[in-house]
Amino acid sequence: MRFSAAEASELAGLLRCAAQAEILPRFRRLVSGDIRTKSGPLDLVTEADEAAERLLTAQLAARYPEALILGEEATAADPGLLIRMQDAELCFVLDPVDGTANFAGGVPLFGVMLAAIRHGETIAGWIHDPMGDDTMIALRGEGAWVETPAGRRVDCRVAAPAPLGGMVGAISWSYLPVGRKAHLLPRLAQLAGTLNFRCAAHEYRLAATGGLHALVYNKLMPWDHAAGVLIHAEAGGHAAQFDGSAYSARKHAGGLICAPDEAGWQALREGLLGPQ
Repeated sequence: MRFSAAEASELAGLLRCAAQAEILPRFRRLVSGDIRTKSGPLDLVTEADEAAERLLTAQLAARYPEALILGEEATAADPGLLIRMQDAELCFVLDPVDGTANFAGGVPLFGVMLAAIRHGETIAGWIHDPMGDDTMIALRGEGAWVETPAGRRVDCRVAAPAPLGGMVGAISWSYLPVGRKAHLLPRLAQLAGTLNFRCAAHEYRLAATGGLHALVYNKLMPWDHAAGVLIHAEAGGHAAQFDGSAYSARKHAGGLICAPDEAGWQALREGLLGPQ
C-alpha cells in the first residue's frame, strides 16, 4: 500500500479539522478538571487530547476499516494495543496533542502527529501545527514538505553538516536513567547550543527545515517518533538508535539520535554518550 500526495493532503485535512474542532477551542480555556496526570508528573492528558483522538480514530477507522488505530490515549487505557501493533498489516499511530504540557500551560508549542506503518515500516508521516495552520508531510521515497490548507508546498531539507562544536541540538534528557543523565549533561557544553521544546512535533519540524542539527531522545513511544523520523529521513537526515541500529516504530527503547548525516550522527554519539 502507498499513499498518493492527494491522499496525504486529505489526511492532513483531517488533522487540521480535529485541531480546529477539538484542540484550539480548548487552548488557554482548560480548567483544573480538564487536566490529569497518567504515569507521572511529566505525563499529562487533557480533554483536548481525548476529544481529538476520539474524532480522528473514528475518521481513520471509517476510511481504513482494516487498519489498527493506535492512539496514545487509547494505548494508555489498553497497553495491549502495542502488542497488536507488532503484527498489524496497516497501523495508524496517532498523537492527538504532542506537547500536552505546553498545551496545558498555555504555551503555543504543540502539534498533532500521525504515522502510517505497514508491516512495521513507516510509509507516511504527518505533523500538523495548529497555531501555524500547516502540516509537514512525508511519503517514503517521495520526500518531505510543508503544506498549507490552500495547497502551497515547500520542500523540507535538513541543515548542512557541521562539526560537533557547530551543532545546535534539541536534547530531551528528562527520561534518561540517572547515571546516563549525569554523564550526558556536562557534555552538552560541546555543542554550539541546546534547546528543549517539550514537544517532539516542533523539534522534528525544526530539524527537517534546517533550524537545528541534532535531536536526542531516550523515550521512544511510536506516536512521538514514527512520523518525525520518516520526515527527517525524507528531508535528507540520518537517524539511528544509541547502539547504531535502525529506528523502528516497533522498538520502544534504546534511545535515538538524529543528525544531518551519518558522520554527524557518529560525532554526536561519541561526543555525548561516549564510544559504542
